Amino acid sequence: MLDIRFVRENADAVKAAMINRNAEVDVDALLALDSRRRAIVAEAEVLKAERNKISKSIGLMIKEGKDPESIKAEVREMGDKISAFDEDLRKIDAQLREGLLYIPNMPSATTPVGKDENDNPVIRFWGEKKTFDFEPAMHWDLGASLKLFDLERGAKIAGSGFPLFTGRGAKLERGLIQFMLDLHTEENGYTEIAPPFMCNDVAMTGTGQLPKFAEDMYAVPLDGLYPIPTAEVPVTNMYGNEILDQELPICLTAYTPCFRREAGSAGKDTRGLLRVHQFDKVEMVKFTTPETSAEEHEKLTLDAEKVLQKLGLHYRVIELCTGDLGFSAAKCYDIELWAPAQDKWLEVSSCSNFHDYQARRANIRYRNEDKKTTFVHTINGSGVALPRLVIAIMENNQNADGSIDLPEALWPYMGGLQKLA
Repeated sequence: MLDIRFVRENADAVKAAMINRNAEVDVDALLALDSRRRAIVAEAEVLKAERNKISKSIGLMIKEGKDPESIKAEVREMGDKISAFDEDLRKIDAQLREGLLYIPNMPSATTPVGKDENDNPVIRFWGEKKTFDFEPAMHWDLGASLKLFDLERGAKIAGSGFPLFTGRGAKLERGLIQFMLDLHTEENGYTEIAPPFMCNDVAMTGTGQLPKFAEDMYAVPLDGLYPIPTAEVPVTNMYGNEILDQELPICLTAYTPCFRREAGSAGKDTRGLLRVHQFDKVEMVKFTTPETSAEEHEKLTLDAEKVLQKLGLHYRVIELCTGDLGFSAAKCYDIELWAPAQDKWLEVSSCSNFHDYQARRANIRYRNEDKKTTFVHTINGSGVALPRLVIAIMENNQNADGSIDLPEALWPYMGGLQKLA
């Protein structure tokens, strides 16, 4: 969430940023509300000072034997006006907060300006595209023939977009999760967290899912809870309304299932595991100082890349331009795996630096070197999401006979199994 003072003092910059983001935000309406609030505060303060002054005279009048009733009536009238001002302020404060919650983050000064995903620059590639001397099969055909998943029965249970993994497919999911958690905790220096898979509306608001993206989430209305769309939500909100007393950065990783309705994406990429409503993911979250957040963001991105490097998968890193930037992010790198059978790139990780945007919403602070309390910077990224990782492993490592060679890094996690056949 942006600070209203920042918006007030940098109105032109905020308006320009919203244009670059393709965000429809009425900054002037928000500033008018802020101006009205400040005017009411000023009027109320003058009235309170006057009431205090008059109230003191009541005692003197009583001592002098004068009737203070007229003065008391005036004080009561002032009190009624002050109460009305306070009620107006409560309403305006609620409107201001609501308005600020819908304003996306300011892009970083280093985020490239662009209209949409076509303007996202490619930062780097790793590995080479796989070539085949046969026509590579789609992952959904491979998965069906090898009995790795049963999408029809998954749909029978919960509807389309809820995959059912079976046998060695289920073991591959579990092995990948364990592999990534071990990598992040044993080599990359993260502490593992096992968070709740449900969050309340306060937590969802803290990381930016609510109120803007309510339609993209599942909900349990009677309990006021939401199945989480990402481990980012519970892990970041662990420290909501706290002043951190730990040395920064704090680096955390967690496995969770993720649940997303993605109402705005209906009908897109419905085959196989490309776009699902439930999927497994290992997440990385960092709490940093403003001075180190850019460096820690780069490190986190490299940590996500290491997963793919150890699995020997060809990928590229792109930087999101202002027009394609996520709502809460100030800067973001997407990591995309190559899927040869589909002849396209698949996003498996978004590594974002939110600056203090989430920390303001969730009220997460720390004491800086001057012992002053200030907001932390938050960073997170998938390390990585499984469905498309599984797709890439299947399509890149397939053989002409329909079998799939497993990356060597996974052999210990698959009980020594080296091939799916």
